[in-house]
Amino acid sequence: MEKKLNIALAGNMNVGKSVIFNSLTGLHQHIGNWPGKTVEKAEGTLHYKGYTIDVIDLPGIYSLSTFSIEELISRNYIAVEKPDLVINVVDASILERNLFFTLQLLELEIPLMMALNQVDLARKKGITINHRKLQKLLGIPVIPTIAVRDIGIHELMNEAIRIAEGKKKIKPLKVKYGKEVETRIKKIVKLLKGINIRYPTRYVTIKFLEGDKEIKKIVSKVNPKIVKIVEKYKKEIEHIHGHSCSTLIASEKYEVASKIVRKVQKVTPHKKPSLEDQLHAITTHKVWGYPIMFALLAVMFFTVFSFGDFFSTLLTNVFVEMTSAFEIIFGSGIASKLVFSIIEGLVAGITVILPYILPFYIILGILEDSGYLSRIAFLMDVAMHKIGLHGKAFIPMILGYGCNVPACLACRIMETQRERLIAIFVTTLVPCAAVTTIILGLVGRFVGIGWAFLLYVINLIIIFILGRVAFKFFPGEPVGLIMEMHSYKMPHIKTTAKRTWFRIKNFIYIALPLIIVSSFFIKFLEIANLLNPIANLMSPITVGWLGLPTIVGITLIFGILRKELTLVMLATLLGTTNFSLILTPVQMIVFSLVTMLYIPCIATIAALIKELGWKKALLISIFEIMFAIFVGGIMFRLLTLIS
Repeated sequence: MEKKLNIALAGNMNVGKSVIFNSLTGLHQHIGNWPGKTVEKAEGTLHYKGYTIDVIDLPGIYSLSTFSIEELISRNYIAVEKPDLVINVVDASILERNLFFTLQLLELEIPLMMALNQVDLARKKGITINHRKLQKLLGIPVIPTIAVRDIGIHELMNEAIRIAEGKKKIKPLKVKYGKEVETRIKKIVKLLKGINIRYPTRYVTIKFLEGDKEIKKIVSKVNPKIVKIVEKYKKEIEHIHGHSCSTLIASEKYEVASKIVRKVQKVTPHKKPSLEDQLHAITTHKVWGYPIMFALLAVMFFTVFSFGDFFSTLLTNVFVEMTSAFEIIFGSGIASKLVFSIIEGLVAGITVILPYILPFYIILGILEDSGYLSRIAFLMDVAMHKIGLHGKAFIPMILGYGCNVPACLACRIMETQRERLIAIFVTTLVPCAAVTTIILGLVGRFVGIGWAFLLYVINLIIIFILGRVAFKFFPGEPVGLIMEMHSYKMPHIKTTAKRTWFRIKNFIYIALPLIIVSSFFIKFLEIANLLNPIANLMSPITVGWLGLPTIVGITLIFGILRKELTLVMLATLLGTTNFSLILTPVQMIVFSLVTMLYIPCIATIAALIKELGWKKALLISIFEIMFAIFVGGIMFRLLTLIS
């Protein structure tokens, strides 16, 4: 009978936790959400030396405070769920920064070991680490690993089993904070004795002195008197040292980390800057960094849309052949039309996924895994702060150009609920691949590529303005950018592939079923001759305010179900793909602008409900629809005056 073992992987972002997780669990893994949270939960299983080992990859964090949902989740899981072992994954090339988190884990008094990862990257930087000495100083097992090449993974598991079986004794380092602090810690620990708290008493004391709100809330429920005593001790410490307790404790931890690194790490400086150093310097340069970034993004989008246009046309031609064959075999009756609408919806989804979204996410995954995406976040930090966000928010915005569904889900990287709400709101305004096909297929083709480009400029201006309004409207302060500027490296194919699959999977599971259902629904309304009455009902808005033909109202309504459908329906309803015969250039621009701005599609609404709840999702949807109609009407009048 196999024995059970629960292991949690914990560490900073971009240290290789996910690579170790994938190496251990392979295909036996499940990606979901933490109960009641919009934070990704990765779990997997492996069988090793008679053990069934359940592995959980905790969110990448920098501390065990409660400033973000990820920090709270990780801390609660370790303290409450009590895994048999926590493996702290650290980046050997930036050991000192990573040790700050290690020292916090040690204070949780848990079975702990370290995976000293990316030792090859450290060597390239001229850094060598005596892992045996590090092991002795920390009092926990330390295993050097190169996760991308599966080096050290077996040793990691062997050591984990030795700890689980009690064959490896652990004597973790106990961080000391100086006489004045330690005296008061001992007094508070005595006060907490006998009180049922899920965390170790010394850890509770330290976090209490740091001003941890959750710890304070837990203790105040049990004994409010202790809170007053701790506050008194805090003031005494702050009076003695002239600094806040949180600053003092953090400084002490950094000093301990620094001392350890000085003892175990040897650095051989390069005679001249390495290629990586030169790349980092130029790509984060306050002048040259921006043209490089915009050039790379331009190449990325050009590649995606060139590839997308070619394969989309190819797939569409195949679909036309399928349509003819289907009608010959099954006829053109009501039943066959309804059945074919399901196939049509599936094909419509595929013609968006394969040509546009798939290459977009592959390229994005390569940029992310190479280390360049964190540079983009750094460069965009100042601009994003103008709308109350930091540079990391630019990442889901880039994702939005592929598809708004995974882009909304990607906003989970934001630290606070307020930031996530603003990030999701501005992300839904980003024109996805489906909207791009409308802009290029209508304005770009019949009015001019300059006008198509202008629509994107207008879109960015609107995103900035509405983001700024949302920043002022929702209370709170913007959080500073806390993001590891990790080293440049060759992208790992498996990691990039898995990340791409996860993003594509979100589209397939959320968007594709809704596209198929909406395709069936539209065909049903068409057969029932309900499209014209709906168009007439919409005419005060479409004709009176937007200056568009009556029938266009149908495409705007059902564009909510599928955005790319607006162009297909427009061709069907107008009876031609040469839109210049029916629509004026002004009407094409207005139609594209409205389509660009109002809520992307029903799949995005589903993602909004999943992330924010139905009330906020409904509010964002209604606002964006009304705003798009308002801006479209203004644009129609301006362009009419100019022309």
